[in-house]
Amino acid sequence: MFLALNEIRHARLRYGLVVGVIFLIAYLVFFLSGLSYGLAQENRTAVDNWQADRILISDAANDNLGASQLDANLFNQAEAKQKAALSQASAVIYRSADKAKKENVSFFGIDQNQFLAPKISSGRMFESDREVVADSSLKTENGYQLGDTIKAATNDQALKIVGFTENAKYNTAPVLYMSFQTYQIANGASIAINQAEPKINAIVIKGKLHNSPAGVVNLSIKDFINELPGYSAQVLTFGFMIGFLVVIAAVVIGIFIYVLTMQKTPVFGVMKAQGISSGYIARSVIVQTFLLSLLGVLIGLVMTLITAFFLPNAVPFQSSTIYFIVVGVLMIIVSVLGAIFSVRSIVKIDPLRAIG
Repeated sequence: MFLALNEIRHARLRYGLVVGVIFLIAYLVFFLSGLSYGLAQENRTAVDNWQADRILISDAANDNLGASQLDANLFNQAEAKQKAALSQASAVIYRSADKAKKENVSFFGIDQNQFLAPKISSGRMFESDREVVADSSLKTENGYQLGDTIKAATNDQALKIVGFTENAKYNTAPVLYMSFQTYQIANGASIAINQAEPKINAIVIKGKLHNSPAGVVNLSIKDFINELPGYSAQVLTFGFMIGFLVVIAAVVIGIFIYVLTMQKTPVFGVMKAQGISSGYIARSVIVQTFLLSLLGVLIGLVMTLITAFFLPNAVPFQSSTIYFIVVGVLMIIVSVLGAIFSVRSIVKIDPLRAIG
């Protein structure tokens, strides 16, 4: 530790450049990690809010909620501790006063007395037809307010926002919660009039499922999330990207440390001639790499958090303490492993040849 710190103090500029490289790589890795986590969460936050265990969808839907169609009477056949019916459809809405500006959303038709009902952050729960509760991102990112009248772009059916809820997105689209009757109106008024028992898309289960109706697929919520369109591909893409960046960081740091070690070969030769062991010198190099990588990673993390504070709401960046700790520790460990290659060259130094 003494030797490592003294070297860093003696060559501040040289080691400052090493810290700068580590900082830039760490900053990029942390930022991509935040984007990856944020995008993943925007696919699933509405599902996570259910706090459910399983979901039943049509066996012909290929695990796709939007393609599933179930008869309402199947809901009564499902035997479970807690169950809730769900209708879902992708839609486009606009303010009645501004038809040119449209937003992609997801309609959730639910029973407000079942556990799928969202927690209200402002306003109130829907109580009658044509009233909806919207994800708060429509307010923070698009300027929608309580009492706004919106229309479904496909049929110009008017709906009124009476409440907002936090973190309710499905496939990155803000969710609008509404009654089943309003759901049918939003998807076509004639359906609501002529269909006394509209079809549902899924039955969500909380707790143990005792009996599953015929013609449905029983999925765990984890499997259901993994089957969301694009979710797994997105997570894998960012995962590989971050993994390669961590490996690149190790290679870059290893090269820097190796070059610095070779430059100090005469110094190490003199130290060996004075009786200082190769193990002591090698430990100093490893400790030095640990300190440099730790400092660079911490600066990168701080700068990422500062950057996140200034990002607009539309950027899907979310900080995860556990995620950042794992990535940071992994970068430090891999950096130290990369420096071990320099240890081999230290062991091979011949004091007489190094001194010249």
